[in-house]
Amino acid sequence: MPTYVVLANWTDQGIRTVKDSPQRLDATRKAIEAAGGKLVSFYLTMGKYDEVLIVESPSDEVGAIMALSAGSGGNIRTETLKAFTEDQYRGIIAKIP
Repeated sequence: MPTYVVLANWTDQGIRTVKDSPQRLDATRKAIEAAGGKLVSFYLTMGKYDEVLIVESPSDEVGAIMALSAGSGGNIRTETLKAFTEDQYRGIIAKIP
């Protein structure tokens, strides 16, 4: 299953309602699971990003749908990075001519 690192920042709306963010995280987890994915881990972070999520998705298309859906609530802006496991990385490097 493809893995993604999702970097998120609260919008003005999101930070004004930050006390509701645990419920939004629960809803996000349920939406990811309903789409056949998995929220592997979640971190509140300090620095450039407010949150970091590691998400598995059945496909890139479903991953894009999940990212767009999360952002459409207006509480966060996301930057999504497709991640490769160490085994995938080694396979990719081995194919370099």
